[in-house]
Amino acid sequence: MIVLRSIAFNIFFFVFHLALVMVMTMLLAFPRRLEQRVVRLWTHLLGKALKTIVGLDIEIRGRENLPPGAIVIVSKHQSAWDTFVFYTLVDDPNYILKKELIDIPFWGWCAAKCGAIGVDRDGGASALKKMVRDTQDRIGKGRQVIIFPEGTRAKPGKRHPYHPGIAAIYGHTDAPVIPVALNSGLFWGRGSFVKYPGVVTIEFLSPMPAGLKRREFMIDLERRIEGASDALLAEAKAKFSYLKP
Repeated sequence: MIVLRSIAFNIFFFVFHLALVMVMTMLLAFPRRLEQRVVRLWTHLLGKALKTIVGLDIEIRGRENLPPGAIVIVSKHQSAWDTFVFYTLVDDPNYILKKELIDIPFWGWCAAKCGAIGVDRDGGASALKKMVRDTQDRIGKGRQVIIFPEGTRAKPGKRHPYHPGIAAIYGHTDAPVIPVALNSGLFWGRGSFVKYPGVVTIEFLSPMPAGLKRREFMIDLERRIEGASDALLAEAKAKFSYLKP
């Protein structure tokens, strides 16, 4: 049954995502906010499809740690699920993405129109400075910037080194920095055809203290996100016995 549900959802996701890109491409000449509204509607409908077809729901914890207005959200990254869920959680999300994604015809154009920030990983210091400037621009407009500090998806229980770009953002913006833990990879794994029913838990942790030194900030940020994510993984495995160990 899980495999059949996964087949049905994957077909739906492919067609629905293609439709999104087509609609957004036609709307490129219109104001950015319209593009964001389209993505938000798409995300809400996708969430309903996940719940209806796969049986996968969402639990949100720590909403009280989300202040209104401009913030920097620093999230664990385990699944493609993470790349759209924030459209259901904050008002105007702007994701930080690798430049290669922004360069993709049509999809990348639409992402840039929505306010996504492209980062050239091989660009060195100049690319880092540009990312900080672009983040300051979005923050100055009252938006929410989403960054995955590992730069790529990690399997549940695993971690990649945290890139220093988030420390540069922390040091050059006054917006609250909110760490986020999650366990999405248990249900929608990287490159996995099968999607498992259950409840993805996403948790907004308390904001990072201001004034930390760079090394202190990075150590504390990773400790918070990884520790909370490991706890969510253990909780889900205990609750849903069919999940992979």
